[in-house]
Amino acid sequence: MSEKSTHISLDVKGMDCANCALGITKTLQKKGFKDVNVNFATGEARFELGSNLKLKNAIDSIESLGYTVADAKSDISGEHFSKVEKLFYFSLIFTIPLFFSHMLFGHDFFLNQPIVQLLLCTPVFLIGFFQFGKSALGSVRAGVPNMDVLIFIGSASAYIYSIIGLISYATHEAHNYMFFETAATIISLVLLGNVIEHKSVRQTTTALKDLTNIQVAKAKILSLHLGKEIFSEIDIKDVQKGSILLVNTGDKIPLDGEIILGEASIDESMITGESIPVDKGIGEKVIGGTILVAGNIRLRVENVGEESTLSKIIEMVKKAQNTKPSIQKLGDKISAIFVPIVLLISILTFLVGYFAFQLEIKTAIMSSIAVLVISCPCAMGLATPTAVMVGIGRAAKRGILIKGGSTLEEFAKIKSIVFDKTGTLTTGNFKIKNINLTSDIGEDEIKNILYNLELHSSHPIAKSIVLELTSKYASSDFVNVEELKAIGIIANDKNKNEYKVGSFKICKEINVDENHSVYVLKNNVLIATIDLEDEIKNGAKEMIHYFKSKGIQPVLLSGDRKSNCEKVANQIGIETIYSQKTPSEKLEIIENIHNKNKLAMVGDGINDAPSLAKANVGISLGDATQVAIQSAEIVLLNKNDLVQLAEAHKISEHTLITIKQNLFWAFFYNVLAIPVAAVGLLSPMIGALSMAFSDIIVIGNSIRLKTKKMR
Repeated sequence: MSEKSTHISLDVKGMDCANCALGITKTLQKKGFKDVNVNFATGEARFELGSNLKLKNAIDSIESLGYTVADAKSDISGEHFSKVEKLFYFSLIFTIPLFFSHMLFGHDFFLNQPIVQLLLCTPVFLIGFFQFGKSALGSVRAGVPNMDVLIFIGSASAYIYSIIGLISYATHEAHNYMFFETAATIISLVLLGNVIEHKSVRQTTTALKDLTNIQVAKAKILSLHLGKEIFSEIDIKDVQKGSILLVNTGDKIPLDGEIILGEASIDESMITGESIPVDKGIGEKVIGGTILVAGNIRLRVENVGEESTLSKIIEMVKKAQNTKPSIQKLGDKISAIFVPIVLLISILTFLVGYFAFQLEIKTAIMSSIAVLVISCPCAMGLATPTAVMVGIGRAAKRGILIKGGSTLEEFAKIKSIVFDKTGTLTTGNFKIKNINLTSDIGEDEIKNILYNLELHSSHPIAKSIVLELTSKYASSDFVNVEELKAIGIIANDKNKNEYKVGSFKICKEINVDENHSVYVLKNNVLIATIDLEDEIKNGAKEMIHYFKSKGIQPVLLSGDRKSNCEKVANQIGIETIYSQKTPSEKLEIIENIHNKNKLAMVGDGINDAPSLAKANVGISLGDATQVAIQSAEIVLLNKNDLVQLAEAHKISEHTLITIKQNLFWAFFYNVLAIPVAAVGLLSPMIGALSMAFSDIIVIGNSIRLKTKKMR
């Protein structure tokens, strides 16, 4: 539990769904707390503590709803089953014999005896009563009845109707009024939907933990002892501003700071998105969490704790997750209108039957309850989860992981899609684009020099060049090969000519053009410059064309240089480009687009994590950093085929269509069946059969999504 100024963050245990979060939100708002954001996925409740309010009031209010406020988040990764899973499996034990006994055996079978059915149904009904009753009551108090209200009314009506029939009629007639299996089936099916959603959403809760793990735990700090320099390892939390740290090749840079000694090549792609490691020397700034690829440096620490760049990114992810708007399900939208209407019809059925048609009070009550039984939301409850299960399953077979049904709905509605560049649209493997000759030495000889010198370097650019040329050139007789850290390679041939290959730093004293990737010198004379380009991934152009055809605007948003971004964008057909952006600038751009319409963000780096969390739908690749994967709602396992992204959108679009079709049928059935039941023309048995038929249509339409052709 943490408190800073008037902004409070509480860790809440026991939330299983968005309705849980909504109930806590409404309760805290009614108590007077401002800027309330509750995220059931992260288990976090954030709000502003006013001057007249106490923190204890908030904790007591949350715990009065049945949740627990913890001082620290507990690690639930070791739990085999969640609470909702335990409830589902327990209810399933009683529901299966209830459901199949009616289908397979006659009324004389012992499982079909009214008392046995009552005993089997009651444990399941009690689970539903406590599981959905709290949420249903909270939504009614908030003025927006949700799906849980229908579930609660439907199961309770079937249960009460069955008990009244059991009490009022002889044993041989009572079976006509037995709907215990309906009550149990409703509760079990909805619990199954909650289990599926819960499992999907839990995958997104470890992003902040992964980000925290990126932070370095130890640092090598310089101290003086008897006039001698001594380096020792200390915990990162004990490092103070102004401390001098040593960082060697392959180490992560512990904290933000300034280089005071040495030169190095630093991979900052996780923060800036820059595809090529950056060469830095004395007086230049470095960022904590980035990787020192080559060289050794000493740095003076400038930012520690919450002031560090990585800590700020962690905080941005937290805020982006907590300010993401909750998605109201289509079923809840219909329920908000449908529930009051059903209740009104049920009341009118009793009043009209008893007072206008002089029916016996028992008959009038039974007709009234029959309306509620007929309006059972079983088909409506199946409409969304069955389509979502099939949609997510089809996507998974194609190597597309989708976390939760709400993601499918949101992705189908996007109007903009924003792409990072390096590692997302491009492979990160560099290819030689141009060799610019500045002497009489031919291109083939330049390539031979490149291959033989870069063979001795571990720099990512050198590795790419060697990989491209390895089948065409053999080792030559270069001697005295030496790697100049963060600069390049120097060597001599058998005639004692000196050759140098490296970055602009290798020739800055004789050349002013720093717009090339690699420079080649012979005896201190520039003989060639090399332009490299990042390789475009397969299917990128076709994928961009697909989204454009759907009226969805593609946007390139990267930390890389403007020239690199423009090259990639022009090749694949993106017109809107934002380049050289920091993580905070990326997030600001995402927020601006988000304010205008729904958007998806596709990225693969730590620097993309806040933007992925803020977007309506975050999309990452299977080879991305764990932080990007955990911050995203969709993960494409085939990292080299971007056509998968278009396919993910097609599946989302058609799943949403299927959900709407299912909801229409479920609602249409109720519109027809309720009036017929209200006037007494629909017997309970016919009503049960029609409900089963409605379920079959909904499930069948969802299964059709498995093989449906998508355009």
